[in-house]
Amino acid sequence: MIIAIDGPAGSGKSTTARAVAERLGYVYVDTGAMYRTVALAFIRSGLPAEAPPGEALRGLLAGIRLDMRFDPDGMRILLNGQNVTGDIRTREVTEAASRVAAIPAVRERMVQEQRRVARAEEKRRGGVVLEGRDIGTIVFPDAEVKVFMDASVTMRARRRHDELREKNSDVSFEEVLDDIRARDARDIYRRVSPLRKAEGTVEIDTSHIAIREQVEMVVRAARERAKSPNV
Repeated sequence: MIIAIDGPAGSGKSTTARAVAERLGYVYVDTGAMYRTVALAFIRSGLPAEAPPGEALRGLLAGIRLDMRFDPDGMRILLNGQNVTGDIRTREVTEAASRVAAIPAVRERMVQEQRRVARAEEKRRGGVVLEGRDIGTIVFPDAEVKVFMDASVTMRARRRHDELREKNSDVSFEEVLDDIRARDARDIYRRVSPLRKAEGTVEIDTSHIAIREQVEMVVRAARERAKSPNV
């Protein structure tokens, strides 16, 4: 079974997807980490995040090898053999990732990688939970369960600000709010794979519900779908 969870930054997708996978015994694939890893490759190469099509971009993408490792502690991601799981969580990479993700050649490559990894893990574990911006619309439009999670921009910014403060970041709430609004604009209005709700999606507004409720809603949808004679 493929469970696709989409939504904007700070909506709670990652936490919910991880918990749902654990409850069902499935693998959680963090597609955002994949884009972050490509963004890190851009940063290390000196290529701008808004790189136009050209030899430099093709060369960079051709030289990127992504490998995912799944264990009880979660997904680890390797860039050309180097574990970069911790390196991709900086604010610099976060900012670059949403810009890199708007490049058509990058998205095409990542969609291929996501399908490859998810199908392999589905065969191995029986199910996969993926979260991102275009999982239910582009990557797996035939996913058995599609979920769209959202929350008010203020609530999403507050969550992200709290996360950063736990990491001893001194970024202000206003800066985080501006970042969230900018990312929303890039995700919604980009030409390739814009953020939108897939047909047949389960909509969850996470503004005022606990994580456990979000998880229960997705798990319930998955179990009901599993009972369907068409699955």
